[in-house]
Amino acid sequence: MTDLAPIMEKTHEWASKYAKKKGFILNPDEEMLMMVIEGLSKNKHEHGKQYCPCRLRTGDTEEDRKIICPCVYHEDEIENDGNCHCSLFFKV
Repeated sequence: MTDLAPIMEKTHEWASKYAKKKGFILNPDEEMLMMVIEGLSKNKHEHGKQYCPCRLRTGDTEEDRKIICPCVYHEDEIENDGNCHCSLFFKV
């Protein structure tokens, strides 16, 4: 089994920078945040892309491109629900 720690560290760093740039915050629940970071990191390692861990891949490259984090749905979800579906990014 691969040590995901380095990938998780890079993913967390990326997510923090992205959130700051977009005016979001990361999930304040550290345990939940790390679960999402781990899911993104596993997908990056296993599939080569950081697919949202809360969405199912279809196997269709074009369709699945929509669910690479940050997915095409996240901004609307944050605006409407206060957070994205995966609970990675939250409205300030």
